[in-house]
Amino acid sequence: MIEKLLPASVAVAETYDDPPHAPLLGGEPEVVSRAVEKRRREFAAVRWCARTALADLGVDPVPILPGERGAPVWPEGFVGSMTHCDGYRAAAVARVRDGVLAIGVDAEPHAPLPDGVLEVTALPAERLRIADMRRLEPEVSWDRLLFSMKECVYKAWFPLTRRWLGFEQADITIEYEGTFSARLLTTDPAVPADGFTGRWLVEEGLIVTALAVTTAQS
Repeated sequence: MIEKLLPASVAVAETYDDPPHAPLLGGEPEVVSRAVEKRRREFAAVRWCARTALADLGVDPVPILPGERGAPVWPEGFVGSMTHCDGYRAAAVARVRDGVLAIGVDAEPHAPLPDGVLEVTALPAERLRIADMRRLEPEVSWDRLLFSMKECVYKAWFPLTRRWLGFEQADITIEYEGTFSARLLTTDPAVPADGFTGRWLVEEGLIVTALAVTTAQS
């Protein structure tokens, strides 16, 4: 599903369930040694996706450990992003030498956000735009879609800058045809001056969002 949203240079692997006996490598078992079973299955499944995508790029299986702020640590010369929600796990990876500097992907159930979440994650202007879109196309959970885009933007921002980005620091505009743009309300020389652009899709009861930052944009 997410492969529809990213350039051909990005390798994607996804699964709609947890592959049985998905192995954990290196220090990965220690990371989830105290986690509940559901969390361990998600952790293993999304790393199975990451290793499958890396294999498509010629990389032998390696541990994918969480680094600073939980961001995955990819093999030297590669960038990527992972996501999981109920019924879906995915990873997207690319070679830096192919001109990809960062990737952000996120998946969410296609359902409204819990009460109160939109108010603490969306800017006032975003909430107004969401209200207009809800009136025109009420079948789309625009609030959850916006939340997913904020997550997607952060996953691309942090590996480039090694800095936190708050929900209130990205002003996102959603287009009906399946694209979005993020105007960043903070600056960093590592990110494009005009912010990020990405794509979105609602399919099979899921919301997926994705973006790739490339050398052509920097």
